[in-house]
Amino acid sequence: MFDSALFIEEAAQKMKNEIDDIAIIACSGGVDSTVAAVIANQAVGDKLHCVYVDTGLMRKNETKDIEDMLSSLGLNLTTIFAEERYLEALKGVTEPEIKRKIIGELFIRIFEEEQDKVNAKYLVQGTIAPDWIESGGGVRDTIKSHHNVGGLPEEIDLLVVEPLRDLYKDEVRELARKLDIKVAERQPFPGPGLAIRCLGAVTKERVYSVREACSIVEEEFEIAAEKGKMQIPWQYFAALLPVKSVGVHGDVRAYGETVVVRAVQSLDGMSAKFSEIPYEVLQRISTRITNSLKESVNRVVYDITHKPPGTIEWE
Repeated sequence: MFDSALFIEEAAQKMKNEIDDIAIIACSGGVDSTVAAVIANQAVGDKLHCVYVDTGLMRKNETKDIEDMLSSLGLNLTTIFAEERYLEALKGVTEPEIKRKIIGELFIRIFEEEQDKVNAKYLVQGTIAPDWIESGGGVRDTIKSHHNVGGLPEEIDLLVVEPLRDLYKDEVRELARKLDIKVAERQPFPGPGLAIRCLGAVTKERVYSVREACSIVEEEFEIAAEKGKMQIPWQYFAALLPVKSVGVHGDVRAYGETVVVRAVQSLDGMSAKFSEIPYEVLQRISTRITNSLKESVNRVVYDITHKPPGTIEWE
């Protein structure tokens, strides 16, 4: 049986012994990186510099929420605004693995810049077991590269420390509860952000569309769950497909893209079943998305694929 208190004690002691100089950590505000940061902060205190990168690929209002939450945990936080750099790096890129590699490379380059500023020697990461399993290597196939594993450049000038590497999501959530971190129940959000929910080209306009669609999905699911109409899924979001179809707005022909809604139940992310969502909830989501994004989206569909064969994210 997993003993969260013992794990925290042992992980903090291990990091205290291992980290003898300045360390930095990417804090996305998700449960994995936040747990890793809090344990590292217990271990090395002022030696830890937490960096949050606003890639421009985040969910609605995410940056302020994350800054408030991480600051409340007593972490030494720096925010880097890098939207233009990410959009320029991803310009014209449509292949999912190339997107992830580019995002991973820029992620490290930004941290190398911060490393120079604080003279850091170590990079602490919230990598968990599904990240490196799905990223492949050795005899394992690459399902998709995770930005903190397969997305890392071959040569980096930092020593990587991964205190959660052998844990699964349910165990990390247990650690978060033990540490009284409010994101314990927060649904997973991919490291590459909305870039991989924006299938095809990543542009400012398309990212805006998928950000709005994700916000609507999250809000409607959470309202319905609070009213007892459904169980909140383990993960739920929208993705924008590079597929255009004919639609109608009023009496005018519309030619817009398609949003797919995805919601799954899972324990650790290694497998998942699609969530059975009440039709009235899906109807409200469809109506709100097509009304809010009527200049760009005219069709909404719901994904009823389990994992396997489909992964949870579309890219």
